[in-house]
Amino acid sequence: MNKNIKHIAILIVVIIAINFLGSKIFKRFDLTADNRYTLSESAINIVKDIESPLIVDIFLSGDDFPSEFRRLQKETNQLLEEFSAENSHVIFNFINPLENESTREQNIQQLTQRGLTPMQLSVQENGKATQAVIFPWALASYNDQTVIIPLIKNKIGATQQELVSNSVQHLEYTFSDGFSKLTKPKRRKIAILRGNNQLEDKYIADFVKKLGEYYFIAPFTLDSVASNPQKTLKDIKAYDLIISAKPTEAFTEKEKLVLDQFTMNGGKSLWLIDAVTMEKDSLYNDTGSNFAVTRDLNLTDFFFKYGVRINPVIVSTLYSAPITLAMGEGSQSQFQHLRWPYSPLANSNSNHPIVNNLNLVKLDFANQIDTLKNDINKTILLETAPLTKLEGMPREISLDLVTQEPDPTLFNKGNQALAVLLEGEFTSVYNNQIKAFKLSEEKNKSIPTKMIVVADGDIIKNDVIKNRPQELGFDRWTGKTYGNKEFLLNAVNYLLDDNGLINIRSKEIAIAFLNQQKIATQKSKWQLINIALPLVLLTFFGIGFNYFRKKRHAS
Repeated sequence: MNKNIKHIAILIVVIIAINFLGSKIFKRFDLTADNRYTLSESAINIVKDIESPLIVDIFLSGDDFPSEFRRLQKETNQLLEEFSAENSHVIFNFINPLENESTREQNIQQLTQRGLTPMQLSVQENGKATQAVIFPWALASYNDQTVIIPLIKNKIGATQQELVSNSVQHLEYTFSDGFSKLTKPKRRKIAILRGNNQLEDKYIADFVKKLGEYYFIAPFTLDSVASNPQKTLKDIKAYDLIISAKPTEAFTEKEKLVLDQFTMNGGKSLWLIDAVTMEKDSLYNDTGSNFAVTRDLNLTDFFFKYGVRINPVIVSTLYSAPITLAMGEGSQSQFQHLRWPYSPLANSNSNHPIVNNLNLVKLDFANQIDTLKNDINKTILLETAPLTKLEGMPREISLDLVTQEPDPTLFNKGNQALAVLLEGEFTSVYNNQIKAFKLSEEKNKSIPTKMIVVADGDIIKNDVIKNRPQELGFDRWTGKTYGNKEFLLNAVNYLLDDNGLINIRSKEIAIAFLNQQKIATQKSKWQLINIALPLVLLTFFGIGFNYFRKKRHAS
């Protein structure tokens, strides 16, 4: 008896010790081939120092979702479990705003006012088609601040399965990005260049507003270069990045020298350049036409030295965004979406984090970029579809083109580069040359730095309706949203990134979905296999067991 009590006591002590060690030692194992549940080091660094509750409310909740979106719901839950495992201050809740019929409409209105617009889906399961409304959004709150986190990663032309695959692949980045906004103070400073007749503030307002969530933003004029270039150079060095959005007035040699030395000192830059003078608005006249001519910005040698050349040609392609025109006479006229080859839709086959899983980017009267041989590493970020042709200057552009059937054999120039990333140690444009003014600290070789050149200034231009800036990339005529804002934001984040957050975007996750058509047609077969077959096997087992049991006892 005493021996049994002793064994029981030892067992109790062992169980208590195991439970104590289990509470102190915690390890999760990710057995997936793509390590989808292993957080990136950058994501871990963002949440590891959180010292007060970070509350995440996810509105992607409900029982009547399509199977694809139930998958997104599950993946979101599992990802947030990983964040919570890294830091217990990350607390998340799934909320169904449509669950209570009495408050349903009020909840929809309140969420929509906050910018969390609902999404309507077609549900095709079990051979039936129905409609469902979901809110693919989350709200993250920390220290009296709240950010909106989108769970859906839109892509033009994507099916619901492709939409969910893109969204799942984007989840870690979008949550890390949201948490970073809440927990990491702004440090970097961006200068929006003025003085060369760049786009007015109202035409870049939406993107600048978005940038303001991450960085300090300020205008910077180069006008003072003429009177005090040395001071201008000193002042611009206080910024980490400069953005020149569609300059239309030529740069002087003093201005170029200031910008060159900014690069030599490690400054990053984003250039959005039009090498041709042509605006879509200039076609809306009595003749419906205008002439496109070369625009001289005095930057050819500037970019040539760094390793690129923007050619004064217009890129025309069959894979482009439509133009919306009123067709017909008087009250019979109707708006129609017509083929317009001068608005190329650009993307990239690269898995570079700036463009990985990116929606199509819309440009207008874009130019072609050549890359030149030097020591700078170059990455093509945006390019046209293969069916492309190049049109030289000067050239008349007419809206009559929309009524003409294009000849595909003329579009034979293949993919054309429209945006290029330059990385490395740059050589000064003015190396071994007479300078426009005397430099107190001259540098002819830069420290490692980065630059992005886009051969279209309109890529950053948002529509303005009744003097109110609209969302960048949104086409109010077709209702489509292009990837312009995301591309530019990724570009700036990459140029300024110091914690590797942008690299999370290159993480590849493969999502497998069930074939809904096969499910509908083979439903009975698989129900029979999964329900009847086990019962049949169990019956045969019972019969066999009893047979051999009786036979054994009979002998």
